[in-house]
Amino acid sequence: MAGWRNGTGRLTVAGGDGEAVPVEIAASYRARTRGLLGRDGVSGLLMLTPCGSVHTFRMRFTIDVAYLDRRMNVIAVRTMEPGRLGLPRPRARHVLESEAGAMARWGIRPGVRVTVEA
Repeated sequence: MAGWRNGTGRLTVAGGDGEAVPVEIAASYRARTRGLLGRDGVSGLLMLTPCGSVHTFRMRFTIDVAYLDRRMNVIAVRTMEPGRLGLPRPRARHVLESEAGAMARWGIRPGVRVTVEA
């Protein structure tokens, strides 16, 4: 989808069990900058777009981070503790963030394609 806007949606994993995961879309500069800062947790996912790297400074909890290319293929998944700086991913166009351990439960791993419906 081109022209993402702030809002909510549902994410599904291609080849998964069909479970739709709630996703909050952060497409504006202000929403991407705020991200998960100041929160004690997240139900579902936060999608930052466009985005190629993240940090966890001033975060209150450990998160899983999935880097997606422009076709919504997962390039890499990392777990980041608070106070870390993630390396930029040159091919990444979107980033998904969730509580640590959630991505594995949903089947989000390198090589899979995800779909986000706003």
